[in-house]
Amino acid sequence: MTDKMPAKLADTAARQADWEYPGDAYSVVGNLSQMAMTLPQAIDQVRSLVEFLNAHDNLRSDRGTLDDDLAETFGGLDDAKAAAEALYAALNRAHSGLGPIAYRD
Repeated sequence: MTDKMPAKLADTAARQADWEYPGDAYSVVGNLSQMAMTLPQAIDQVRSLVEFLNAHDNLRSDRGTLDDDLAETFGGLDDAKAAAEALYAALNRAHSGLGPIAYRD
C-alpha cells in the first residue's frame, strides 16, 4: 500500500500523537472536510456503474433476488450519500469554527 492510498492516509491520521495546537486540528478537519466533499460523487459513480450493468443485463444474484438486492443497494447508497453530505456540512462548520481559534501561551 503506498503512502498516498486513502486507507494509509486515514491510518496515519488516526495514529497522530503529536498534535498540540489548534492549527493541527484545523488542518485535520479541513482535510477531512475535503475528503468528505468527494464522497457523494464517488457514491454516484458506484450507483451509475451498477445501474449501467443492470441495464445491460450483466447482473445476477446468488440468491435469485436481484430486484430486492438492487433495491437494498440503491437504498443504502442513497442513505450513504445523504450521510456524506451531512458529514461534509458538519466538518465545514467545525473547520470554520476552528479558524479563529489560537493557542494561548
